[in-house]
Amino acid sequence: MPLLPDRATAFWTLAPGKGALCQQELPEPLAGDVLVRTLVTGISRGTESLVFRGGVPPDLYPIMRCPFQDGDFPGPVKYGYALVGIADYGPANLAGRRVFSLHPHQNVAVIPVEGCRPVPDNVPTERAVLAANMETALNILWDGGAAPGQHIAIVGGGLVGGLVTYLAARMPGADVTMVDIDPTRASIAHAFGARFATPDTVDALECDLVIHASATGEGLETALRLAGMEAIVVEASWYGDRPVTVALGGGFHPNRQRIISSQVGKVSPAFRPRWTLSRRLDKALSLLADPVLDLLLGPRIDFADLPQAMVDLSSLPFGCPIVRYQRSVP
Repeated sequence: MPLLPDRATAFWTLAPGKGALCQQELPEPLAGDVLVRTLVTGISRGTESLVFRGGVPPDLYPIMRCPFQDGDFPGPVKYGYALVGIADYGPANLAGRRVFSLHPHQNVAVIPVEGCRPVPDNVPTERAVLAANMETALNILWDGGAAPGQHIAIVGGGLVGGLVTYLAARMPGADVTMVDIDPTRASIAHAFGARFATPDTVDALECDLVIHASATGEGLETALRLAGMEAIVVEASWYGDRPVTVALGGGFHPNRQRIISSQVGKVSPAFRPRWTLSRRLDKALSLLADPVLDLLLGPRIDFADLPQAMVDLSSLPFGCPIVRYQRSVP
């Protein structure tokens, strides 16, 4: 076996609002392990900002752990789930290949082989960090029972809302509208094959299905306003410890609307008998082959600058921030 690194550098949230790059011992890979040299990681703005500010409710500490988390909420904790790297050591079917893992921000990692999924050759490295969010988008549409021909609205055009819009617009005959307070998101909606409207200009759409992904009470009220008789509203936002006020005195009861939650930790019930988490993640990776999805990639950040970037996360430009670990990314 060639000489392998015995130290790694990872980003840790030390306390709410305070992060640092920390050295840690790297275990020697055993049979069934993969040594992954990180190329890029992605930052999931919503969840990771909540973790960074200490916004995970204590009663959800166990369920909100990510697969390769170290430490505990509110900190010190090592958190994240969008790593793409090269398998420098591992089984023959992965060695030398690019892999995706639901692993935190770390420059080199030893990961069980079942935690590494090969990145398809037609998916560029940086776009591959969207796999976890694409998995979320896929599960949201499954939870909502999305079908061809439906009128579907997505309220909130961020990363997850954008990916839901992309997938929904590819269903035959579906009429898809993205709704967002930021009119600049219109170009993304149109590129994905959907219509666009702001909350104050959108018509009463009488939708069959509405996905809410804005993480605001106002957005959820807009979603209910767009839903038709007996329609489903999928609540795809995660609010952490923030209370949300929603007015339910309008058409919610007479229209018999339903609000259901969606969470990516489990495969949607209708698919669970046949779909494993690995199968769903592989499908999400394969859905990232379209170059138009690069519209959802955000600012590039050097790994050394990640602690400050987490402080500034809310003010960074639109898109999934990409953390780079190498001077050039294949």
